[in-house]
Amino acid sequence: MIKPSREYDFPVVKDGVLVKDAPAIRERKPEWLKVSLPSGIGYSSIKDIVSKHGLATVCQEAMCPNIAECWSAGTATFMLMGSVCTRACKFCAVNTGNPMGRLDLTEPAHVAESVDLMGLKYVVLTSVNRDDLPDGGAAHFARTVQAIKTRVPQAKVEALTPDFQGNLESVYAVIDSGIEVYAQNLETVQRLTHPVRDARASYEQTLRVLAAAKAYKPSVYTKTSLMLGLGETRAEIHQALQDIRSANVDIVTFGQYLRPTRNHLPVERYIPPAEFDEIRIEALEYGFLEVVAGPLVRSSYKAEQVLKDEN
Repeated sequence: MIKPSREYDFPVVKDGVLVKDAPAIRERKPEWLKVSLPSGIGYSSIKDIVSKHGLATVCQEAMCPNIAECWSAGTATFMLMGSVCTRACKFCAVNTGNPMGRLDLTEPAHVAESVDLMGLKYVVLTSVNRDDLPDGGAAHFARTVQAIKTRVPQAKVEALTPDFQGNLESVYAVIDSGIEVYAQNLETVQRLTHPVRDARASYEQTLRVLAAAKAYKPSVYTKTSLMLGLGETRAEIHQALQDIRSANVDIVTFGQYLRPTRNHLPVERYIPPAEFDEIRIEALEYGFLEVVAGPLVRSSYKAEQVLKDEN
């Protein structure tokens, strides 16, 4: 029996627009999802830099519960190519629309400057889906990685990319930019892929992209993530793990799905921490180099761990 901790209010979004007068969603979450306010010298130092220079990170904008831990460890995540996604996944609160091919060509240099100012050791680059661009935004990813590597050569970079509609040339372009980790999220088990993900995404396509990435450059680590609590069974999780390993993926993470607004899929179940621990142990038996699992885990959480272990 889940013991609720307190009520949480969520904004209501319709067609990507905040509905100010709509009643807030009130959901009760279990005790283990309560988090303390971020603190610590390392976190405070980077927060001051971010504030002073007007920098933007996914960590802050998404109110990630792990922000203090990650920032203190010298890790942060940046979202590229704007805030409008061409897809409409039912788990994600990012606005859906058509960016009409617009790109900020100064973004790569700005992100590299941010990495330098923040003193980051490990950088995660992610983005909205940009199906409006011929290459899905792969060249923009590559330019950003190259800008970071030029300005901060010691920084390690992980690219958490869209599926590029299965276009492997786009995948290869990102890998050739000099990244250490290539990630594309499976998000959920096969049965729940639709309606969880947009119809243009598929379970099989993500696996093909990951397998191709590893085959193209085996020295680059590959990674994927799943959300739990959407109604999946343990048997389905194990099937997903088999499929992921069959694609030669090195790293997998598991976290709790949390409903962003009433327009999104409801949480079917809150997974206790002990069950996440069990899943991690079981997943490691499949031969993954690293498995990170927990209620508050997000895909970039402890992203640098494998490279630390390598050293």
